[in-house]
Amino acid sequence: MKKNAPFYDFKKYRDLKEMFDSSCKEFSDKAAFFAKKQKGEPYVEIKYSQAFEDVNALGTALIKHGLEGKSIAIIGENRYEWAISYLSVVNGVGTVVPLDKELPVQEIEGLLIRSDAAAIIYSKRKEEQMTEIKKNNKTHIKYYISMDDTEELTLTKLIEEGKKLIEKGDKKFIDAKIDENAAKILLFTSGTTSKSKGVLLSHKNIISDMMSAAQSLRFYPSDIFFSVLPLHHTYECTCGFLFPLYHGSAIAYCEGLKHITKNMQEVKPTVMLGVPAIYENMYAKIWASVEKKGLTKKLNTFININEALRKVGIDLSKVFFKSVLENFGGRMRMCVVGAAAINPEVSKGFRKLGIPFIQGYGLTECSPMIALNRDNYYNDASAGRRMQGIELMIYEPNSEGIGEICAKGDNIMLGYYQDEEETKKVMRDGWFHTGDLGYFDEEDFLHITGRLKNVLITKNGKNVYPEEIESLINSVDIIKESMVYQKENQEKDDTFLAAIIFPDFEKVKELYGDISLEKLKDLLWEEIKKVNDKLVNYKHIKEITIREVEFEKTTTQKIKRYLVK
Repeated sequence: MKKNAPFYDFKKYRDLKEMFDSSCKEFSDKAAFFAKKQKGEPYVEIKYSQAFEDVNALGTALIKHGLEGKSIAIIGENRYEWAISYLSVVNGVGTVVPLDKELPVQEIEGLLIRSDAAAIIYSKRKEEQMTEIKKNNKTHIKYYISMDDTEELTLTKLIEEGKKLIEKGDKKFIDAKIDENAAKILLFTSGTTSKSKGVLLSHKNIISDMMSAAQSLRFYPSDIFFSVLPLHHTYECTCGFLFPLYHGSAIAYCEGLKHITKNMQEVKPTVMLGVPAIYENMYAKIWASVEKKGLTKKLNTFININEALRKVGIDLSKVFFKSVLENFGGRMRMCVVGAAAINPEVSKGFRKLGIPFIQGYGLTECSPMIALNRDNYYNDASAGRRMQGIELMIYEPNSEGIGEICAKGDNIMLGYYQDEEETKKVMRDGWFHTGDLGYFDEEDFLHITGRLKNVLITKNGKNVYPEEIESLINSVDIIKESMVYQKENQEKDDTFLAAIIFPDFEKVKELYGDISLEKLKDLLWEEIKKVNDKLVNYKHIKEITIREVEFEKTTTQKIKRYLVK
């Protein structure tokens, strides 16, 4: 690793329209997207030239229908039509409002009302919900636009209409001037501790964040990004959608979590963005398969040999671990993890198998990245280092150096939509207060210790970060996930720590057969005792509850704590 390696050169853009138009011009004959028209069919290559033509045509038609300056929502699975809808709206029509496709119809309707959306672009899977919303007639939606050819008004028809308008000389969208400081993206957060807030972002916010990241990680036009995470989330939208277009790379859309391995073998991607749950599950399956085949000792021997060879500049990962790498398509050169901290042993383990892992840290309000490990200088136990052009500080650190992480830069949001009070709470003296706790080590790597709202304070004033304890609990092989919280002991006028545990029932059955919940609780207690042995007394878990269904989570797999207990 190179501590003082120079930062990479990067392309400078003023806004997303300039960025997209430039990439389309420079890489016109190159693939921009790999998509499937139907599930199970082969991937189809869509060039930058076609994407450019489709975006211009759709934007032109949307303006012609009176949607200039309006809010337009998008909801659906990751696909090419979602991408061109976003680019058309944001690059000259109005304000784009990406919505979570997993939301129930009442919440979708509520967000459409809150955002005052005049149109919604949706996929076939959302037809039933759109029909119900139309029937209720509570929104200001004027146009319901289908991504599929199933409704009267479709993207296909609008694109055809737009092309004809352009042929007749309509250049209103093509020549649109972008105010890079105006609020043109409205994102509703999937909060883990509270209801969603509307985050207002500008072109400048997002383009500045991408330019900062481009100085720490090197990507190429030859890269193919594998898109798995939901596009409505700013992590995937900025880093897995707009960032590849910034570099002239291609994007391949996954058909769904069940199809990850199959799709990667089909498209042979080079870059993937994911959350810890996805990678940790993949890593566990790799070693389970190796163990089942009786190859654990052999694989560990190859790892040790390759680690020794790497020290003298020789890397035989592609030879030693070919069968493992084939699960990723055989060409994967970088995996990026965000949204939560990954077990350092998993990222180190993947790197030993020949797949470098890079962890970053960000929030929707920051467009999203504010810290990032570099591809040539990293710490697997950290969230990364300060990014170029972004200031970070630890606010009111305690004796251990732990305090609230605050950020300042062009990437910070304009504010919360129609919520000046909440905006003032987090924006103070130009600094955005993240609500996350952390510290910087001696090499300036940022370490996240927990969420400010989640901190548990004991009766004697000690701070307990539940995420720290949950990480230890979740490392137990018969436990899938957990949530640590504080309970009152009224008899002793005191509090104690308790944990709700969702076991890995498949692993339990594999190891112990069919056992009762009482027996399972005894087994879990033995594991919790081992966890407690690693912690100081005031962090000990004194009570456990078994949960038989998974915790309700956000789309980035964070537990919605406010819904639990």
